[in-house]
Amino acid sequence: MWRQISSHLSPLLQTRNSLLHTYVNQVQGGILKEKSQFIAFVLGGPGSGKGTQCEKIVETYGFTHLSAGDLLRHEISSKSENGSMILEIIKEGKIVPSEVTVKLILKSISSTHNHKFLIDGFPRTEENRVAYERIIGAEPNLVLFFDCPEEVMVKRILNRKQGRIDDNDETVKTRLKVFKELSLPVVKYYSKKGILHTINGDRTEDEISNQVREVLSAYEPIFR
Repeated sequence: MWRQISSHLSPLLQTRNSLLHTYVNQVQGGILKEKSQFIAFVLGGPGSGKGTQCEKIVETYGFTHLSAGDLLRHEISSKSENGSMILEIIKEGKIVPSEVTVKLILKSISSTHNHKFLIDGFPRTEENRVAYERIIGAEPNLVLFFDCPEEVMVKRILNRKQGRIDDNDETVKTRLKVFKELSLPVVKYYSKKGILHTINGDRTEDEISNQVREVLSAYEPIFR
């Protein structure tokens, strides 16, 4: 989609596209070459419980938690040149290129005094995944996938006190449908690679934590 848009860019958009490539090339091939870097992707639909478990992982194991959405919002609020570029893309109703999101992730990793990271909600699509692996030249160390029945996720979202204002049964199901269409191919890819660990999200909070702990304990000699 991005390539199709790029072929019809106005001079202004061509300038922006040039800036985008400069932005990405600043980090390509550099940040994640240290052997000690440990990257875990955390995937799961809205209401799957992954957010709560990310907090527990951070508290228990000392990971740094990175959310792609939060990083984009922070860059926009910084009013930097790159933030303005991202805001304009969003205002025009276009999808922020995967390369930009990857750049923000890498920028955060490079500026954090830690070697183990949870990347939450990314990659959302196959395009995200391909861009990430192309830019850094490596796959994550592991992928946690919080699998949960749709009816359970719908119930959890609608019962949230801090849920979206427009949350209702129909909009929630639409969000879940989008997740299935875009993200499940990513889940299947990492499953075939043998680095995906499925967590049963239809359990109590403590039971889910025990599953996560069992997975991470096998990797602890690597990331500790």
